[in-house]
Amino acid sequence: MPTRTARTAWTGTLQEGSGQVELASSGVGKYDVSFPKRSADDADGTTSPEELIAAAHSSCYAMALSAQIGNAGGTPESLDVSADVTLGPDPAGGFRISGIKLTVRGKVSGIDAEAFAAAAEAAKAGCPVSKALAGVDHILLDAALA
Repeated sequence: MPTRTARTAWTGTLQEGSGQVELASSGVGKYDVSFPKRSADDADGTTSPEELIAAAHSSCYAMALSAQIGNAGGTPESLDVSADVTLGPDPAGGFRISGIKLTVRGKVSGIDAEAFAAAAEAAKAGCPVSKALAGVDHILLDAALA
């Protein structure tokens, strides 16, 4: 399996500096990052590690759920997955990812709501990004058929 690479160029201090994240493997873009904007309610056109983790988790989960639905005998017609990643204080000092909420609404054929819920839970447990984020205290799942 391939290795994917992202690169960040940063200048300045934490509070006054800024950087740019490049999705180097795919070459699809460079995105501005800033700690003050990372910790503000309005991202104002910049991304953050939490948003990038949310993108990774939602896309990985969608793929894993698609596979689980197929394994259960169903066909995913559409899956709408969002991931909310929360940055919070770390009791040991600094910050940590304090929670993640995955929300999925699916339109599937060939399985019922109970089988969909089982597939959703299996995908949450089996998604490689979920496994990588196992240290997060709370990864909540809200899964329902559309």
